[in-house]
Amino acid sequence: MADQTTSTGLRILTADEDEETLRETGELLAQLGHTVCARAVTVRAAAEHIASEDPDLSVVAVDDDDEHALELIEEIGEFARGPVVALLGEHRAEFVSAAAERGIDAFARPSFLEEVQGAIELAMRRHGERAQLTEQVEQLESALERRGTIERAKGILMERHGVDEHQAFELLRQQARRSNRRVIDLARAVAEGHALLPRRSEETA
Repeated sequence: MADQTTSTGLRILTADEDEETLRETGELLAQLGHTVCARAVTVRAAAEHIASEDPDLSVVAVDDDDEHALELIEEIGEFARGPVVALLGEHRAEFVSAAAERGIDAFARPSFLEEVQGAIELAMRRHGERAQLTEQVEQLESALERRGTIERAKGILMERHGVDEHQAFELLRQQARRSNRRVIDLARAVAEGHALLPRRSEETA
């Protein structure tokens, strides 16, 4: 994927109901140093190009058919990995609001090159921030899940072997070292019902 810090040299999917507008949009993006990897007129074509090309960013040009543009934005926003920018001739609050609900990250007027590049950079930055936040949430959820699994395993070992919490964790840690496994993997096995060590009564039988 292209450098999201500078937002240059992006592979971009362009979408619009008008072929001439798509051509003009491609020329505009080329002036900014980007490459159009695919063009889509229909919603179905947009979905197919997203799957095959995996663009860094998508640009939806808005002409006369607002509803078609909104359908394109919704489809792309749902399935594309990168952000979506809308290009419209003038600021129309009602459309921008509807487009934001469907998934655009920024908008610009195509007659102003710097404004278009600014919208692209804003969209890439917002997308990167969301991706980072999602990753952090997933890492936190994963950490909480690991902690919960270890706590359950410790509880099982405490009951099974008549040891305290600290000793239960030591059992996990020592067995993990002996078996060359991670503590969390061993904890999952214990939590799923696999015996770590035989019960004390079994040990002395």
